Amino acid sequence: MRPSRIELNGGQVVIQWEDGHRSDYSARELRVQCRCAHCVEEWTRRPILDPESVPEDMQALDKQEMGHYAVQFLWSDSHYTGIYPYDFLRSVCPCAECAASRRA
Repeated sequence: MRPSRIELNGGQVVIQWEDGHRSDYSARELRVQCRCAHCVEEWTRRPILDPESVPEDMQALDKQEMGHYAVQFLWSDSHYTGIYPYDFLRSVCPCAECAASRRA
């Protein structure tokens, strides 16, 4: 599943998916979920990033689509090395419908 549009709205990242679904993410929550080598230990996959170190007013300042599979964000804390695959973003969609399907 690919996005048809990605919008950066201050503290929100809004993705409109090709199937019509809309995902509204907190920029801070996406930043905390970064899986790059600076944020997650490469071999053990243990988180290195302390969520408390991520400012509450985190913003996505810019984005760059990576091929047909992912997007990279420039965060307001100057972090930019994380790549967010579209399947990962869809799997963590915070809407009630998606959250309910993950619990089922």
